[in-house]
This record gives sequence, C-alpha cells and structure tokens, in this order.
Amino acid sequence: MTDIRVVHIDDHPVVLAGIAALVERAPGLALSGQATNGADALALVAETQPDVVIIDLSLPGLSGLDLAQQLTDAHAGVRLIALTVHESRAYVQPLLRAGARGYVLKRSAAEDLLKAIRIVAGGGIYVDPAVIEQALPESPAAAADRETPISFSPREEAVLRLTAQGFSNKEIAAQMSVGIKSVETYKARASLKASLRSRAEIVRYAAARGWLDQIGER
Repeated sequence: MTDIRVVHIDDHPVVLAGIAALVERAPGLALSGQATNGADALALVAETQPDVVIIDLSLPGLSGLDLAQQLTDAHAGVRLIALTVHESRAYVQPLLRAGARGYVLKRSAAEDLLKAIRIVAGGGIYVDPAVIEQALPESPAAAADRETPISFSPREEAVLRLTAQGFSNKEIAAQMSVGIKSVETYKARASLKASLRSRAEIVRYAAARGWLDQIGER
C-alpha cells in the first residue's frame, strides 16, 4: 500500500519538529516536506503533490485561511487539515468553507492528528470533538427547516450524507454500487429540493439534521 504523503505548514520550529517526528514514526505515512510561510507552501505543494496538507492558521504573510483557499482552487485532489490553537467558530467555519476537511487543535495533536490524516486521506472529514459545535452550528433557518423536513428518496439522502462527510462522487458511487452519473443525478435532485448550492451548504444542512454527530469519534 502506498504511503499517505503529508506536507506540513507552520512557522514555529518546535511544532515543525514535533509533527515531523510524529508523522515519520507513523506506519503508512510519509512526510513530503515542511514550509514556514504561505508562499513557500504553495511552491512545495505544487512540487510534491501530497495527499494531505496540514496548515497552521497563523502564518506570516499569506494567512492560513487564504492559503487553504488557494490550495483548494489550485489542487483539487489535495486534502487539507487545519492544525491550530483557535477554537472559535470565526476560524472553524471559514476553514471548512475554504475546503478544509480536517480541523485539529494543537493541544490534541498527539492523540488525534494521525487519525485525522488517515480519515481525511480516505475521503472523510475529521473535526476535533472540542470544536464540532462551533464548526457546524444550527442556524435559526436550519432549525425552522428541521420542523418541516424535506422528503428525499433513500438514495438522495444517502448521497447527501456521504457528500457532507467529504466523499467524492467516485467514492460515493463505489460505496452505493451505482454509476457516477447516478450519484450526480441524486445529488442534483436532493440539492434542488433543499436549495443547496455548494458542498459547504450541504455540510451545514447535514449537521443541522445530526447526520455528522459522530464525525469526531471515527
């Protein structure tokens, strides 16, 4: 089995050393490189094409959020994990909207980061249990919508759930034993029924219905 290739971006030498040691000791993972700022990170990811990029939010120059958005736009196959001290929804929600599939607190890194890397690399989402409510809060509109649930077909709902968990159309098709075109059709129908226009909206919709309650426990 091919190792999961990881790039790590942080401007603190102690953190860089600690994460390097953690990843290099882990079976099935390989550290492809580290960078200390956004500009170098963009060049490193373009050169190494890793599977997972771990990003600190507080970087010199280009912020972690801006870096995440640029990496999402330029490298659709790269999966992003935020590794940070920030627990506020002001940080968590924008990172998820920018395309991050993981959010791990630095205080939990020793216990949770390797698990997050493997989940995210496998197509899922990992959000630190300590910030799951901040990541995907229920808005008043979502609460009202919960009282008048939309009627999906079983396959439409299944596709929405798997999309919210971070799986690609190809991965969903394999799990459901249907064609990719069928997955696209189910997703389009369900999105139209619920007026969902992006993956971020699908994630928030799923969270409002409790579909993602077990994310942090996988």
